[in-house]
Amino acid sequence: MLVGPEFEDLEVFAPLYRLIEEGYEVVVASPKGGVVEGKHGYTIQTVKISEVNPNEFIALVLPGGRGPERIRAFARDEAVRVVREIIDAGKPVAAICHGPQLLISADRVRGKKLTSYPGIADDVINAGGTWINEPVVVDGNIVTSRVPDDIPYMMREFMKLLKKTQ
Repeated sequence: MLVGPEFEDLEVFAPLYRLIEEGYEVVVASPKGGVVEGKHGYTIQTVKISEVNPNEFIALVLPGGRGPERIRAFARDEAVRVVREIIDAGKPVAAICHGPQLLISADRVRGKKLTSYPGIADDVINAGGTWINEPVVVDGNIVTSRVPDDIPYMMREFMKLLKKTQ
């Protein structure tokens, strides 16, 4: 999971706990590592994105809030490397809210159908994607959702992809 300062707390902790419930070990990474605080004051311990080896992971979660923007500002190249390698390996990726900004930076939106927070719909379209205003959109190994209320739908589809790849 890639997070940046001012991440949307629900979009980190709901998927995190769901994955832990299913027995997955979740590693959370941020631009500088250490403790990162979300928009609503919750904190999470992280490793540096630069230390992440995508070959060691089976999937990726990209929460939203201001986190993706902060990642782009402070660890763009490292995040692009991680996102590209995981997507290109066919591993499942879930992105919600502003999370697709990292898919855009990695140039992995072109020709894909996805959703996001409506405020970045133009960014998705300008990056060559087709934006769909639905709670969850699945295109290949990428699952996207719009807002925290969509988390149950995103996680349902993400868990299906995870179980298929194991």
